[in-house]
Amino acid sequence: MQVKRFGVSLEDELLKRLDRLIENQKFPNRSQAIRYLIKKHLVDDEWECNGEVAGAIVLVYDHHKRNLQKQSTEVQHNFHHLILASQHVHLDHNNCLETISVKGNAHELVTLANQLIAIKGIKHGKLVMSTST
Repeated sequence: MQVKRFGVSLEDELLKRLDRLIENQKFPNRSQAIRYLIKKHLVDDEWECNGEVAGAIVLVYDHHKRNLQKQSTEVQHNFHHLILASQHVHLDHNNCLETISVKGNAHELVTLANQLIAIKGIKHGKLVMSTST
């Protein structure tokens, strides 16, 4: 991959905010921060345009909740074409963390995540978005 250099002009306040972002996120330099922001914007565009994307659905739940795992499995079977893999981890005696790797149409992934997160007994759920390329 060839790297190109170019200049960027920013207002003082915007530059200060960029430098705070760099400090807070521990970027090594401004170029890396700008690269990150551009890629993040492009990934967001892919999701909004309903393109093919990848991501992970992260769920935390009490595994003692009745029918939760059965409902989760049913939802996942309805969207089997989107699911690449899943991992189940026992956090403690009551709580589990499940990570579901997904790839497919952005709107379908959001629908899948929303259905899983809405299951009674899910304590926390989040869809983490990325690009498939």
